[in-house]
Amino acid sequence: MSPRAPLPPPPPPVGIRSWPDREALLADRAAVLDALVRDHVAPGRLALLWLWGALCALGWLLVGTALITFEESYDVISAAVGVVIVAMGVGCVVPAVIVVVIGLRRDGRIRRLLDAWGGLDRDPARDAALRMPGVSLAWLLMSFALCAVGLYACVAVPAGGGLNGEPYGLAVLVMGLGVTAWIVGLIGLVKAFAHRRWVLRVLAGAPAPEPLFSVGGGAHR
Repeated sequence: MSPRAPLPPPPPPVGIRSWPDREALLADRAAVLDALVRDHVAPGRLALLWLWGALCALGWLLVGTALITFEESYDVISAAVGVVIVAMGVGCVVPAVIVVVIGLRRDGRIRRLLDAWGGLDRDPARDAALRMPGVSLAWLLMSFALCAVGLYACVAVPAGGGLNGEPYGLAVLVMGLGVTAWIVGLIGLVKAFAHRRWVLRVLAGAPAPEPLFSVGGGAHR
């Protein structure tokens, strides 16, 4: 979710491919897929996603605090302080949302590139390192836990009377934090399932396509 290197281009069309042999193709494929997988589900990406989620949660916290201030006090000074706190909250929420949306669009392009480069051939020896089962499991479990916490804050706390008699601003605060946690967790779940689906479908799924090169190194096409 932070500024990153440009994504690699898709593989060239069949008619203009210029790899000298299959091994050169597999080496380029492995290097590109390694960079794409790390850009998609590396542990640092999970930390960055949670960091932007935390910034958004901080913004909601400030907005909820400002609403509580408006409810509890009506003097000019308190109102001015509340406006400043709201501005600070919006200043946290808006950049976090923009960066996450940009990251989601980038993730979509990464998944298309993974399909394109992964479909060129099969290379079980190099592909084993791309599966990253432990990392995808961490994404899955941590994101599921965050989704559960968010849903509890959005549904169970208000429905259970946990906010009865409390200021309206507190309800906004709690539910805003819950929605933020739920959305961030859902993004993580989608990425974990997308990576696992790619592994099963591309790396371990259908048999390899017709080789681009013959045993003697001559191109079939």
